[in-house]
Parts: sequence; structure tokens; C-alpha cells
Amino acid sequence: MNKTIYLSLLGIIFLGGLVFALNTGQDNNELQDQENQDPFQQEAVEVTEETVEVVASDDGSINANNLFIPWTINKSGNNFFLSQRDGSVIQIDGDLGLVEVQDVEVSEDILHEGQGGFLGFTLAPDFNTSKMAFAYHTYQEDGEILNRIISMSLKNNIWTEEDVLLEGIPGGEINTGGRIQIGPDEMLYATTGDTGQAEKAQELDSLAGKILRMELNGEVPEDNPFDNSYIYSFGHRNPQGLAWDYEGNLYSSEHGESGHDEINLIKAGQNYGWPVIEGDEEASDMIEPIHHSGDDTWAPSGMAFNDGQLFVASLAGSNIFTYDIASSEVSEFFGDAGRLRDIMIEDEALFTITNNHDDRGEPSEKDDRLIQIPLTEKASTD
Repeated sequence: MNKTIYLSLLGIIFLGGLVFALNTGQDNNELQDQENQDPFQQEAVEVTEETVEVVASDDGSINANNLFIPWTINKSGNNFFLSQRDGSVIQIDGDLGLVEVQDVEVSEDILHEGQGGFLGFTLAPDFNTSKMAFAYHTYQEDGEILNRIISMSLKNNIWTEEDVLLEGIPGGEINTGGRIQIGPDEMLYATTGDTGQAEKAQELDSLAGKILRMELNGEVPEDNPFDNSYIYSFGHRNPQGLAWDYEGNLYSSEHGESGHDEINLIKAGQNYGWPVIEGDEEASDMIEPIHHSGDDTWAPSGMAFNDGQLFVASLAGSNIFTYDIASSEVSEFFGDAGRLRDIMIEDEALFTITNNHDDRGEPSEKDDRLIQIPLTEKASTD
């Protein structure tokens, strides 16, 4: 081989190696950027009166498209109130199909980060006259992520904070709980997660990993199981659903760590085991779930009771399943819509909402959606 050809080959090899090294460094940087990204970061979708599409059918059913991570379904008369995790409420007139996007004004900025944000939202029993509601939202104080429960009033199309019922509830990017409901005893119940610190669920001096119970004015009820404490039950990982049967028994849905998602029958003062036990495991003075998912993952969220059955919305499971309380049988009721966050049942209709914009789903052109399903038959969106 002559010298010229030899040197040319060396040059080509050198340049090829340099390009390879540069590309490898770029790939590594891109991988590092991906690892540093917030895994729960959402690409915001602006929701306005013009962008929400309301579809009313001749049979009286109503559906709505183009929402953004709705978290709860409320209804007063024929008006829906859907809270969105970024900090707004969508009012939909079920008769006329009119839409109002209502701002939320609070004294501590809503922190829409990770699984936090404007979460639980429920109308007061006398909403028609008082225009009052209750909300659970995430905020930040001195660099710490926390949650709070507040009362709010609707004035001039804006939800405004009235009173702080409870603040300083532990928060984080995961396992935030966030469901609030008013029980048949006219008490306000709230679910809190362990925020990724499992040991807190067993500590009665922490509000993490608990189901809380309070008066509608924020006071601790005298008949709560622990003196001067909001704690109603403990040992929970991430409960996100509450429902009562006709006899006043309370049930909750709860996320397991890896599978073992739970349905629990909640009794005052009881310990539901996390992180000591899960699934079929047993321990002294700890309560096992009435049903769990085994190795499957449901990620159950909102739930409702009707005619002997619990209807449970699941996120990872992407369906609504039913749990028959008498027979303990589980059946799939509705699927094909992706991640489902909440359920409301009224008369012979079930309403649910999708959460496909939360960066764990695959949003369609219509997501996120409010969907009405007849209770008399199983249904799909096909």
C-alpha cells in the first residue's frame, strides 16, 4: 500500500471515530435529559367555552369532549360541575349544552405538579341556595409540597375561597390521595396518600396515608375514633375513591404498590395495614381488603354504589369494573375509553370522565371526555 492511500485511510478512520464519539455524546445527553424530565409533566390544553364540545342525544344522554384532566363529576339539577386538575371548573348545562369555564381563586396558589393540583371537589348539600362547595388542592410552602381542604363559593362565575378547613396535609409528586365526599352523616371525608413515605401511613401523628373526617366547618367531630384528630382510618397507601351503600357502610378504593389494588370496607379507627401487609397477607390488629387485584394493576380511583354493586373507575385498567358486595364477584362494565378517573350515578345513568391527558394515557382527538353510559347495559365507545 502506498503512503498516500495509507494516510487517507487513517484520516477516514479518525473522522469516523470523531463523528461516532460526538453522536454518542449527543445520545447520552438526550438520555440524561429524558431521565431528568418530570415523568408527570403535562402539555397544557387550553379549555374555553368555544373548545368544549357538548353532544346531546335524542334519548337525553349528554357527553362532552375536549376537557383537560378532569378530576371530579358533580351535578346540581341538570348542571354539571367538572373540576380540572390544573385549577378550573367546567359548568355544563345539560339542557341547553351551554358551557362556562369558571376560574378558581385561592389564597395559596394551586400547584399542578406530579399527581397534585386541584383534585377533590364536591358541592355542599344546600348548593342550590348557598352556592358553596368544598375542595382539596395542592400548594407549596417554604419549598414543601402540601395539600389543603377549603370551602368555596360561586360568585360571578368564579369559585372563591371562603375558609381554610385544614391545611398542611403532606403532599408530594406521587400518592396524593385527594378525594373528598360528604357522607350520609353530613360529615366531610377526605383521602390522603402516603406521598411515597410508606411509614407515615402507620403514624397517627401524621395525616399522610389516611381517611379523614370533619364537620363541614372544619371542626373535629366529637365521635371521631381518635381524640382531637381528623383521622378516621389509617394504614392506607393511596386511596382515591369513596362510596357509601344504602345502609351507610363506607367503602374505599386504593392503589397498591405493584398490583394488589384494593377495595376496603372502612370502619372507624381501624388500621388497613400499609406498608406492613397487602393483598392476602395478615397481621394482628390490621384489616385485609374485601377484594384486591392480585398481580394485576387497576389503579382504581373514583367509585359509586348502586343496587348492591360498587362501580369503580380505573386508570391503569382503563375500564369501569363492578364489585358485587353480596357475591364478591368482579365484572368489567365499560372500557375502550382509556384512563377513567371518576364516576357519578344518577337514576339509570352512569357518568365517567377520562384522564388521557395526564401523560400516562394516549389522548384521542376528543379527550378528555365526560361520558354518559346507561346502567341497563354494558357499553363501549366504539
